[in-house]
Amino acid sequence: MPVIAKGQFIGNMTRTGPPGSSQNNQNNQTEEEGKYRPPEYNLKRYFKSIAGKDTINLSRLWAGSLILPGTAQIYNKDYWKLPVLYGGMLGFTYAGIHSNKLLQESGESRYRTQRSIFYAAAALTYWGGILDGAVSFKHHKEVLPARASIYSAMLPGLGQAYNGDYWKIPIIYGGFITVGYFISSNNYQYRYYKNQHNLATTPDSGYTGGASAETLKYYRDTYRRYRDYSILAGVIVYALNVIDANVFAHLQEFDMSDDITATVTPAIIEPLDYRFTKNTAPSLGLSLNIRF
Repeated sequence: MPVIAKGQFIGNMTRTGPPGSSQNNQNNQTEEEGKYRPPEYNLKRYFKSIAGKDTINLSRLWAGSLILPGTAQIYNKDYWKLPVLYGGMLGFTYAGIHSNKLLQESGESRYRTQRSIFYAAAALTYWGGILDGAVSFKHHKEVLPARASIYSAMLPGLGQAYNGDYWKIPIIYGGFITVGYFISSNNYQYRYYKNQHNLATTPDSGYTGGASAETLKYYRDTYRRYRDYSILAGVIVYALNVIDANVFAHLQEFDMSDDITATVTPAIIEPLDYRFTKNTAPSLGLSLNIRF
């Protein structure tokens, strides 16, 4: 990636007063007022973007589709997907409600299983619609950091696959499996000692254990704390998965060439703006060419 730098002194003369004077404050205020400030992105601009009258970045589109499923498909002009998305969510939800009604009437366990399957299918359809909106978002960059972050947020490891870092996926899921094991183990011990403590502190419970109530309370609180730490570790693994996908998606844009050279050559430098020069003739200088 060549970078060429040339030296040139230019001046943009403005009247100014002593430090702290009102004239300086007026100049600064005028410069700030002259700067372009893009309008604040609000709900009105979001719907204008969905209607194709404004632009929107992927992060806002994804966040909006969490609340209003299908808006990403409208922005991406994938209108045919809307009946599939809403038909799936509404159909599976209705089937789950109907199965729950049959469960209440008959008490058969098979309706409980059907209810769970239908509700899970409705949630999966909702999740798939949001993910599809991120996948179909069109952008000029080949690798979009926001897309990598959303992928890993919705399915850990997917952002790493998007970046081409497939070797990280086993590490991520290995971390989740390890954390899941400690959560389950510590939660089991916590519930065991909680039950034992309840028996030890309840009169006429028939408790025959050798540990005192204070000892059982200590172990109960300890394993509860370990369980909470394990849950926090799981949150950290999940967050690192998203951060890693975003950071390495940004690094895709860097040129990692081994060619690192710097050359200095004489050059003729012309004024950048003749309005601010007294001598309009070109001057002799140095040109620094850095390749990295």
